[in-house]
Amino acid sequence: QVQFVESGGGLVQSGGSLRLSCVISGITFSMYGMGWYRQAPGKQRELVATISRRSVSNYVDSVKGRFTISRDNAKKTTYLQMNSLKSEDTAVYYCNTNPERNLWGQGTQVTVSS
Repeated sequence: QVQFVESGGGLVQSGGSLRLSCVISGITFSMYGMGWYRQAPGKQRELVATISRRSVSNYVDSVKGRFTISRDNAKKTTYLQMNSLKSEDTAVYYCNTNPERNLWGQGTQVTVSS
């Protein structure tokens, strides 16, 4: 069964940076596109960044130029480098395949203080 284990979140001041990691097991990682999703309090979960099997990346407009998604197939890990963080980036961040499966990890909390 697929498992997603996210880490790297925390409390950071506005303008700061964080690097999230997600280790995936239970699938042939290199065969799947991956995505980072986030859910802010009272809002629906949204897809913020994707990376294809060939490492082509895409971003939602609100994070373009600030976030970078990457992957390491050997480590079965995907990363989200987040720079110039804003208070509106505060959310629980999750990774999943893209398109997503109906199974989620525990997520990692990112809190940006203004």
